[in-house]
Amino acid sequence: MFWSAALAADSTPRPTTLDDAQKSATNAAGWVEENWSTWLGIGLRIALILIIAFVLRSVVRRAITKLIERMNRTAQAVDGTALGGLLVNVERRRQRSAAIGSVLRSVASFLIMGTAGLMILSALEINLAPLLASAGVAGVAIGFGARNLVTDFLSGVFMILEDQYGVGDTIDAGVASGEVIEVGLRVTKLRGDNGEIWYVRNGEVKRIGNLSQGWATAALDVQVRAEEDLEQVRAVITQVGVDMAKEEPWNERLWEPIEVLGLDAVYLDSMIVRVSARTMPGKSLGVERELRWRIKKALNEAGIQLVGRPLDPELQTDAIDSSATVAAPSALANPDSPQSAAASPLAPGAGPAATPSATVPPPAPK
Repeated sequence: MFWSAALAADSTPRPTTLDDAQKSATNAAGWVEENWSTWLGIGLRIALILIIAFVLRSVVRRAITKLIERMNRTAQAVDGTALGGLLVNVERRRQRSAAIGSVLRSVASFLIMGTAGLMILSALEINLAPLLASAGVAGVAIGFGARNLVTDFLSGVFMILEDQYGVGDTIDAGVASGEVIEVGLRVTKLRGDNGEIWYVRNGEVKRIGNLSQGWATAALDVQVRAEEDLEQVRAVITQVGVDMAKEEPWNERLWEPIEVLGLDAVYLDSMIVRVSARTMPGKSLGVERELRWRIKKALNEAGIQLVGRPLDPELQTDAIDSSATVAAPSALANPDSPQSAAASPLAPGAGPAATPSATVPPPAPK
């Protein structure tokens, strides 16, 4: 069988002569001449697609960069003013703009170049259905394998776009709290109260409490004696608030006049007056300390005495029961009882010898 197959192969006609070779070359040239226009059209189409894709990508990226620079210039324009000090943080705006610009540029490049690649494959008459199906399966597999990374990235993108927090804000992220020193697409860096740095993954944050947005409240309790004049106490505290609001830097940190809300609690020997003030975000603790200092001095000058907080009723000792001093009944109280007779002193001259039942053991033999 092997020899028959070899003989059959040898019997195949081959261009062994010059005429046959010339004929084959002519056929090849004719085939190229028939298809060169198609190839040229495909090549020009691919070149046009690439040129348009690169030009469009460059234009879009440059437009995004210009937009980010304009946002930064706007932030720098208000820097140093009262509005800039209260509402705008330049570093926060810069990092937020840089992150948004990076995301937009990456998305634009992916969409433009991806679309160009698919158009090139279509121009080459390649069936895209199997390729797209394979890409979908691979995307699902990668998504399951890197789901935490994808979650962190998407959470970071939405946090930045929604401006939930930024550099300089004091936040409570649940897993950690502190001042934001860097905002990234995957990790947020916080500096805690003791100087430690926390790296918080954006996907792990379930809730965020921003302590630096809007306004804050400074609230404190003033406890005075029960016999003090409430109107005088109110007048002294109100005057302290008026004087404090006229001085630097408290005139900027206090956004509303200090308000005496009234009595918060009344005890037998004291009463508590609640004082509140709306302040700049993040400045409530400093305002509370300064307000306590000034109120204490003003009340001392007015002769109003402060008292300590009464003890917690749950911690107070119960009154001593009067029945606890009564002794329990005793058998010694009855003089006829055997216990009383055994405990009574012996009569003079009486001893163990006078007791009939008492016997003295004989001396031991020598």
